[in-house]
Amino acid sequence: MSQSTFAAQLHAAAPRLRELIDGFGGIPLLVIGDLTLDEFLTGQVERLSREAPVLILRHEFTRQIPGGGANAVYNLAKLGAQVKVVGIIGKDSQGEALERIFQEADIDTRGIFGDRQRPTVTKTRIAGHARQSVTQQIVRVDRKFDEPPELELQLQLANYIREQVAGVEAVVCSDYGDGTLSAPVIEAALTHPRTIVDTQKQLFRYQGATIFTPNLPEAELAVGYGITDRESLLRAGADLLKLTQAQKILITRGEQGMSLFEQEEQLQVLHIPAFNRTDVFDVTGAGDTVVAGLTLGMCLGASSWEAAVLGNLAASLVVRRFGTATTTPEEMQQALQSLLEIGEFDEEI
Repeated sequence: MSQSTFAAQLHAAAPRLRELIDGFGGIPLLVIGDLTLDEFLTGQVERLSREAPVLILRHEFTRQIPGGGANAVYNLAKLGAQVKVVGIIGKDSQGEALERIFQEADIDTRGIFGDRQRPTVTKTRIAGHARQSVTQQIVRVDRKFDEPPELELQLQLANYIREQVAGVEAVVCSDYGDGTLSAPVIEAALTHPRTIVDTQKQLFRYQGATIFTPNLPEAELAVGYGITDRESLLRAGADLLKLTQAQKILITRGEQGMSLFEQEEQLQVLHIPAFNRTDVFDVTGAGDTVVAGLTLGMCLGASSWEAAVLGNLAASLVVRRFGTATTTPEEMQQALQSLLEIGEFDEEI
């Protein structure tokens, strides 16, 4: 494949891609996820403590944003989707903060269930800086609960999902391993004919889903061997399709782009090069953004190639920002225009 092939494809598809991005608004979706609150507590270093060899920070501000599966929810809402969220929070101030953030973004929170037995999953990053210096993370404090939810709560989630699936265009499962996506919940999610799965491990639990979006380490974990070259990548794509019985597998590969596998009469492979290899500041949550762009494209009837390009385009924007981040259709239109002006892409698989 020559260096100009992808650029030519992108130019030819540009009107269609613009039309798809313009159509993101109002698409009804159900997103099931391990809901996490990301907290960023920042202060200025004053001195060393007399009590212990630690820094004393004068608090400046605390920022709270959706993380984990909640980031997938928030990304879709910011791109214009009409989102119903399903998940679990604790009866605590972190859970209240997450619900408030969702409601301010017009996300339907009736599928969020509170559990007094467990805290809202929260990742608190404490960062500090001296005067005229760069802010750096000092420590991270995680709140979570390792036991699965009670069976009664699992069934409540599953029943709510079954009540909602008929009214949405797709179901997205964002599984960070915190217990929300139990067997009854997964079974209910898979009753929808268009299910998009982003899970860190145990892909086989979602057999028969429409598409899976593992990153490279997740794909390697699932197949049990390293993906180091073209041959092992093609083998992994075929093995993942067999393992999951999915229609499609999209392996996201960071600066190497992404590779989409479909099993028709024979294995079909599409490669989309990375759109941003130089301005990468933070890849946190980029996979959630890929899922958002991909899902909305699929709901609008995009081809597999078009949907993957939309996911890649959205992710190329959020990696330029610190922490879990979102983008908008307007920013995606601007980014697409910039890509059309580049003219060359690294297309090696």
